Amino acid sequence: MKLIVGLGNPGRRYAGNRHNVGFICLSHFARNHAMKFDRKLGRARTGQGEVAHHKVILARPQTHMNQSGQSVALLVNRFAVTLDNLLVIHDDLDLAPGKFRISYGVGSGGHKGIDSIISYLNCQDFIRLRVGIGHPRTANNDTTEAAIIDYVLGDFTPDEKKIMAGVIPVVSEAILCLITQGLSAAMNKYN
Repeated sequence: MKLIVGLGNPGRRYAGNRHNVGFICLSHFARNHAMKFDRKLGRARTGQGEVAHHKVILARPQTHMNQSGQSVALLVNRFAVTLDNLLVIHDDLDLAPGKFRISYGVGSGGHKGIDSIISYLNCQDFIRLRVGIGHPRTANNDTTEAAIIDYVLGDFTPDEKKIMAGVIPVVSEAILCLITQGLSAAMNKYN
């Protein structure tokens, strides 16, 4: 059983935010594999099905980003998912828009949703697919926490939307590769 979690914030207000790129990527993957988020389990909207003969659970936590660990821990326990079968998709400020990286067993890099997951699981040994959103560009290079929050909770610009439209299908391919070929193959192909 594979558990694939896309991170974001629930509600229409946040739908187009940079911070919701995990939701956006997972929704695209779900559509490609005729899966729907039609159940509420573990404080998440979930969909279950089979992808290339592998049982998968897709989840979009409804706890808000900074409490994502609550939902992920509930789902991991409910479905007895081993952490090497957990994939978390989320935004990354340190990667430019249009870039993504697959990693395993690394720290949060300051991402509050990942901090929460690591805290609730008491472990960082799970797969992450980090999708770049870039750093905020401000006139005075403001990198305060408030500026970062405004940026990640801001919607993608028209130019960023074009970039993301090109990368989201590739992220879906990388998810499929992770499911069917495993971590090493996916990292070799997509990193």
